[in-house]
This record gives sequence, C-alpha cells and structure tokens, in this order.
Amino acid sequence: MASSHSLCSHQLYTSYNPKTHFKKGNFNLPSSFNPNGQSSYLDKNYQFSKSHLMIRATASDSRTGRKKVEVVYNFEDKFNKLADEVDKEAGMSRLTLFSPCKINVFLRITDKRADGYHDLASLFHVISLGDKIKFSLSPSKSQDRLSTNVSGVPLDERNLIIKALNLFRKKTGNDNYFWIHLDKKVPTGAGLGGGSSNAATALWAANQFSGCVATEKELQEWSAEIGSDIPFFFSHGAAYCTGRGEVVEDIPPPIPFDVPMVLIKPQEACSTAEVYKCLRLDQTSKIDPLTLLEKISSSGISQDVCVNDLEPPAFEVLPSLKRLKQRIVAAGRGQYDAVFMSGSGSTIVGVGSPDPPQFVYDEDEYKDVFLSEASFITRSANQWYSEPLSTDAFTPTEMSQSIE
Repeated sequence: MASSHSLCSHQLYTSYNPKTHFKKGNFNLPSSFNPNGQSSYLDKNYQFSKSHLMIRATASDSRTGRKKVEVVYNFEDKFNKLADEVDKEAGMSRLTLFSPCKINVFLRITDKRADGYHDLASLFHVISLGDKIKFSLSPSKSQDRLSTNVSGVPLDERNLIIKALNLFRKKTGNDNYFWIHLDKKVPTGAGLGGGSSNAATALWAANQFSGCVATEKELQEWSAEIGSDIPFFFSHGAAYCTGRGEVVEDIPPPIPFDVPMVLIKPQEACSTAEVYKCLRLDQTSKIDPLTLLEKISSSGISQDVCVNDLEPPAFEVLPSLKRLKQRIVAAGRGQYDAVFMSGSGSTIVGVGSPDPPQFVYDEDEYKDVFLSEASFITRSANQWYSEPLSTDAFTPTEMSQSIE
C-alpha cells in the first residue's frame, strides 16, 4: 500500500486487514484446498498461485492418517494486494501524519501595525523534529475528541487542532468529526511553532478525509484566521514570511539538508505576549531582511545573519535564557556556525553541530532542559511532510502522560 501522504492519495486503513488474518504455521488442509486455484479459505474472488505460497515440510499424523503441511504465504505480495482491494472498497477511516516544527533562521520586527500586531520579515524553515497525529473518523456528528501523551496541553476548543477542524467544517460544510491522538515531541512555549504545525496538519488531514474539496492555497488562506504562523506550513518548508507571518513566499531551500543543529530549551517558557510587550522598535536591528536572505542563500549560515529582534525582550522576560545562550556560545568553542533563539523563545538553536555543550549534562541547573538534534527538511508538491528515519529528542526526566 502507498506510504506517502500525497494529495488524495494516501495509506488507507480499515477495520479489516487481510494481512492479520493469515499466519505462518501448520494447517490441516481440507480437501477443497487447491494451491493452483481457489481455496475455500478465501472469498471466491481471490486466488492463490504457486508464487504466493511455499510448502516447507509434510508429516503424517499416526492417529488420524491425515497429512499436515507447513505452508508459508508470501505476505508482501499476495496479502498487500488483497488489503489494497479491501481499502479501495471501504474508503479512508484512519490517517497518521507527521507534524514538524520550524525555526526562524532570522527574525526582523519592522513595524507596529494599527491592529496591535507587529510586521515581521523572517526566514522560516521546517526542521525534522515533530509530533505524530493520528486521525480516526468518529461516529459522532457533534464533537471531536482529542487525547495526547503530555500534560498541560488543552484538549478542548482552545487547542489549535480543534480550532482547525472547526474552521474546515465552517468553510466547506463538511460534517466529519474525528478522534485525534497527538503524540507530542515538540515542547510547548518553545518558539518552534508546534501548535501551528498541528493546526496545519489537521487542516490537511480533514481535507484528505473529505476527498480534497479545498485546494492547498485555500487551506493556507483559511488558516491565517486562527494563527499567524499556520500558513507557513503550507509552503514547501522554506519560506520568506512577512506581514504578521501569514504572507508566505516559497523560496528554494537556502541551507543544505545535511547541516546539523541542536535544540536546547529550558523548562521555563516565554510568553509571546510578554516578549512583545517588552519589545522596543528603536532598539531592533536595522539591517534589511532581504540582505540577510541573500547572504544566507549565497554563503550559508553564520552568526551575523541569524538576527532575532525578539532576543533582547525575551532575555528581559527570562534573564536565565540570555545566560544560557552566552554559555552555549562560550562552551561551543567554535563548533557552532551560529547560536540564536527561535521565534519568541525559549529554544536556543546551535547550527553546525548536533551535540549540546557538556555543561548541559553536568550541571543540576540544566537537568530538566529539552534537547534534540535536528536537520532542515522540506516537502514535495502535493504531499505532506514525511517523518525522517530518526530524530533524537529527549528530556532528562520522562514526560508525564495525560490521556483523556
């Protein structure tokens, strides 16, 4: 069965799976069994051929005189085909998608708007750290049900996943409701856009279940109604974003995918509202963001191009974050090409090495930090993001579990 999550072409799941109904073993074969044709074990529309099975050994039962035969079926060939046929008839009932986060390689705040928001100019890029979200059609026609593996995540209409599903139903008139399980690896309050990515992923999933009644462009435009960072995830993974962040310009990936990075997030989170409240426009960088984009595209990442105008106010809100960044720079001794804060914090990103400095492991002050190595990723046209083979993310203490 297909494994990519392309537009209206998915891996489908149903309650019946022929792959699980037949196993290797010793069978008392009835007289109706015919390895060259039909067998009473299966529906008459499905046939076995010699290429789909192998007889390993035969033995006689001394008491009954009946022969026992060990039959090994070629699951990958025959039953995958049977499962595909069943899925075509049954339609989609479940879908699992990867929900990656992002970093801001640079983030310039250029002005304050009349509506109270700020204009920004930023290079957003999707990275390999992400959540996994499982969607199942619900028999309910009145509410979605959300569960998650971590505490502190709202499970009602405050969650952007539920907001996204409500938005999709409002825009399309579709009446699908879902059971959703969020397997969360991206920390909250981190400046990594985890919640925004979850919302974009939910919109994509709802559209797949509906038969793709909306275009990607429509999903992107609608998503701006519930969050400024959500439209970015409908780019191909690298974009120059302006306005509140909702004006998204796809760009060719400016950074090689094999450039490693490490994410270090202290337990304390930064309140985005508090950070913006402390922002002083007269103290922001004056460099043209397009100049930063050109430098990164031509010369790669360096400390001078990874400008984040929200660092000074974030460090004012959380002074320990400034000290953490300074210590990473000093302890790195040149192993990082750049060290900077993502978004409004509180994640510090070190680009150029996947390894955190040793003091993070040695000192009690940092025993609860979140650590993850990561890399830059994008997605193909008409497909959602694919989970990389491995992303090492962990905290020194095990996350608690909260299932509704």
